[in-house]
Amino acid sequence: MWFKNLKIYHLSQPLDLAPEDLQDKLSQAAFRPCGNQDIASMGWTSPLKQGDSLVHAADGRILLGLKKQERLLPGAVVAAELEQRVEKIERETGAPVGKKAKQELKQEITHQLLPKAFTRDSYTFGFISTKDNLVVVDASADGKAETFLAHLRKTIGSLPVVPLCRRSLAADLTAWLKGDSIPQGFDLLEEAELKSPDEDGAIIRCKNQPLDAEEIQLHLQNGKLVQKIALDWDETLTALLQEDLTVKRLKFSDVLREQNQDIPKDQQLARMDADFCLMAAEVIRLIKALDQAFALSEQD
Repeated sequence: MWFKNLKIYHLSQPLDLAPEDLQDKLSQAAFRPCGNQDIASMGWTSPLKQGDSLVHAADGRILLGLKKQERLLPGAVVAAELEQRVEKIERETGAPVGKKAKQELKQEITHQLLPKAFTRDSYTFGFISTKDNLVVVDASADGKAETFLAHLRKTIGSLPVVPLCRRSLAADLTAWLKGDSIPQGFDLLEEAELKSPDEDGAIIRCKNQPLDAEEIQLHLQNGKLVQKIALDWDETLTALLQEDLTVKRLKFSDVLREQNQDIPKDQQLARMDADFCLMAAEVIRLIKALDQAFALSEQD
């Protein structure tokens, strides 16, 4: 259980909900496969493979999994079938098929084809750290994270969260790239994205490029601001940090990931529990380091 991305939220009020009560609430909104006429279905699933519980609680943190199933019915397939049927009707009747009739025919085709359509499953995982008043979602985009939060809010009735960062960090990251007091524990890697602050400003992306190179510094002198930057933190993980505090391409070091290798392979649940505890603790440490580096707790 190793997250690859982080969308980070602050609980504005403590979440007073025991894991047992949360399990009861989530079970009422558990995942159910798509019915014959369902385009999509969404619900809570076990966050651990081979597990049964919808809630995995460990060390003051609660891991949750949201499953979505979609029926794959491409619009081109429906359009092709519609065209064939319209042509047949027009040949047989000698009259054109009207707009309303086409729409009804399209709905009929969709109704007939949906039960035969393949399904695709996708998952979103997140954890609540009750002792830190944080919610962390393994998502790289706002939409996916907001879907997770909205479903959780609907399930439990209330979820008072706000993004941990509510301002752009572009100026701070630009200062880092200029070499101005990078916080202890952070080291910049050889990847960044810079953008001119103009509405249609130029975007510069570089990879495998020393960021102290003259051409990069020249872009900074010309007013471009850092939107994304790759970094190493505390020699335990690397990531791509965005100006809105989204963490992408999160990779934990082999040294960290191998700490639980002594757990026998036939104890998979124990291994996943240990991995979650290890991963969550490291993520929280990173969040606290970012909070301190950007003074996020003082932004109000």
